[in-house]
Amino acid sequence: MNNYQKEGHFTRPDSTFRNFISADPNSQFPAEKGRYALYVAPGCPWAHRTLIVRAYKRLEDVIDLYMLNPFMGPKGWFFDGAHGTLPKDPLYGFTYLRELYRKADANFDGRFTVPVLWDKRGGTIVNNESSEIIRMLYTEFDAFVPEPRLREAGGGLYPTHLQHAIDEMNAWVYDTVNNGVYKCGFAGSQEAYDQNLYPLFASLDRLEELLRSHGKPFLLGDQLTEADVRLYTTIARFDVAYHSVFQCNLRSIRHDYPHLHAWFRRLYWDESEATGGAFHKTTAPWIGLYAEGYARARAKVTKSQAPVIVPRGPAVLVEPLPEGEKLGA
Repeated sequence: MNNYQKEGHFTRPDSTFRNFISADPNSQFPAEKGRYALYVAPGCPWAHRTLIVRAYKRLEDVIDLYMLNPFMGPKGWFFDGAHGTLPKDPLYGFTYLRELYRKADANFDGRFTVPVLWDKRGGTIVNNESSEIIRMLYTEFDAFVPEPRLREAGGGLYPTHLQHAIDEMNAWVYDTVNNGVYKCGFAGSQEAYDQNLYPLFASLDRLEELLRSHGKPFLLGDQLTEADVRLYTTIARFDVAYHSVFQCNLRSIRHDYPHLHAWFRRLYWDESEATGGAFHKTTAPWIGLYAEGYARARAKVTKSQAPVIVPRGPAVLVEPLPEGEKLGA
């Protein structure tokens, strides 16, 4: 964990396995049904992205899912069967994710992170960068997506006419929001905390104004895109964990950002064909555990000697959404 801190500032090292699955059957990693598996911990927002896309694209029968314990232990992510997760790695009987990394590369000495996209046939890691994994899932597996409207050819999560806008939004949202909450919560000095707290809320203000100004259901209008997926996993954790545990407490989503709050709840509560319930079913079982996961992580990264105290609340994890405000209403 020492490589997470530099002069009081939280720094996130780059992912290390960066190969790609391709729709080309002659490629090193061709898209095939049953060949690949996703290793995820449900508390991790980066892994959560891949869970959403896998479910939204109806790829549950195409790509296996291996769920680790939602909390990181002293030796990193692990299997133990708690909270309905798997008791052991189903492929090799491993207990720790680090064992899988070492199987792929016996000399690997980097971070043992989730998500991991694993090639069962080759016995190796394809990729462990969530932003690249989600793009693989919705570009290279189109042939396995059962409904034409969900395929990239029909618009998809990264439509051609919105790609520039998506990439532009991803850049500042990642820096100030997705990673910004970590730069606040894992800050090692007051200066580092202050330096990142205000840009975080400036970006939330910017997102609120965007949604208010166009009045559409999604960030970039009437079409759900990758930008929505990438922001969602942070907002889902904001009031229940980042606000309290990470001290991102200038404002809360539910009380201070009405349009962003409505946007989040539209996605969370939807169980219609519009999303296939992808956001709800990948969040609802775990949202009550997010605060504990971050309380443990914060103590570990900041090397706190105090006991881990998990905040209780908010009393209502996700506020209800009136029927008239739901997708398709």
